[in-house]
Amino acid sequence: MKALYHLLLYVSIWSCCQAAQADLVVIANSQSGIEKLSKDEVINLYMGRNRKLTTGVNAMPLDLAAVNAEKAKFYAMLVNKNLPEINSYWARLMFSGQGSPPLQVETADEVLDIVGSNKAAIGYIDRKKLDKRVKLIYDPTQ
Repeated sequence: MKALYHLLLYVSIWSCCQAAQADLVVIANSQSGIEKLSKDEVINLYMGRNRKLTTGVNAMPLDLAAVNAEKAKFYAMLVNKNLPEINSYWARLMFSGQGSPPLQVETADEVLDIVGSNKAAIGYIDRKKLDKRVKLIYDPTQ
């Protein structure tokens, strides 16, 4: 029983470390007309300060619904805030009627499917998941 506990603990720690090492990028539909977004443009879209893409189309930013390492890393990288701070930010805006958070989806595969079929959608995924349906529009490492 003790060996099983240690194995489960090791696997949990390893999977958390793997997720934390994800190289996150922001993506758009390959036919969206968006070439690149700056960090400020991504922040403005994800924090509800701007509702339109550079093409003039109403933006549909996608966010992971569950509390997970990728979502936490994205907001830490983007605005240097943790998830409770982000949730509090959106609660204040929603209560005052000033905005609503990005559309929540369950998985990165769902982000790929929606962005791949909708020119207004943007999302963040691990760079390793990029495919021909989408294109990279913001890379925080550059």
